Amino acid sequence: MNAALKTPQRFQAEPVLRSIFKEAELEHRTIIQMFNLLGWGDLPDELKFTIKEDVKGYIDELNGEYSTNCPLVQRRRESVDFWVNSYKDGICSLETVLSSLKTTWL
Repeated sequence: MNAALKTPQRFQAEPVLRSIFKEAELEHRTIIQMFNLLGWGDLPDELKFTIKEDVKGYIDELNGEYSTNCPLVQRRRESVDFWVNSYKDGICSLETVLSSLKTTWL
């Protein structure tokens, strides 16, 4: 019998984890850069977290990963822009913005 078949191969988690962390760090830097490009870099972290998926959608579309004409997506983008600018202009509180932009996924 072949000796290689007798001993199970060892899974090396460390290189895989390093790769996952490196990818997450790159995505995080890209999202921060996009927030800054949009002029939203100074938003509170709680608001950034709430609209993070929207900002990732902007990045994906700018990278040519998809293009959308979906009215629901356009409405969401207009809503995000409206509420973020209202918050930045001092028209409404952070709590109002967060509750207005909070999404619930079924």
